[in-house]
Amino acid sequence: MRIPLQVPRFLRSAGQTGRLAAWQTGRLFRKATRSALDAVQDVLRAEVLQGNGELVREFLVGKALPVARALLLERMAARLLLRLGLRGALASNVVGWVLPLVVEQLLKAGHKSGLFEKVGQHATVQDTLRRLDELRAATWKRLAPDHGTGAQWLPNDHEPPAQLSA
Repeated sequence: MRIPLQVPRFLRSAGQTGRLAAWQTGRLFRKATRSALDAVQDVLRAEVLQGNGELVREFLVGKALPVARALLLERMAARLLLRLGLRGALASNVVGWVLPLVVEQLLKAGHKSGLFEKVGQHATVQDTLRRLDELRAATWKRLAPDHGTGAQWLPNDHEPPAQLSA
């Protein structure tokens, strides 16, 4: 029995469609982590605006009660599920590995920059929101560093151009 010449090519192309190249997974990882970071930021900002700034400080420092910590993480997971737009077991798996990674990097960025001490000193809502924005920027630099270009904004540079929405 002869095998047509097109069958191996067909099988080879079918096998390659199930795999993603490294640059494609990197893009998907950045998208998932950005969505998770946005979800975490939204929940923390909402709690500060509701008057629960002390709860947010305790969560960030790691002194929150287990019930409060679980409630905040549950809200973050629900917000992330809505942002990702996935359903079922895939959504649970993605949230299960992305959210802890982002929260861990958020806490590391806060400890490294000394932001938690600053948040404890200033109790105003506006200042806490500004500190949360600084924490988000520091966390994003940890999650998606710009290794390839070495491009950076110097203090005497003009404002960066507005990003184009895709």
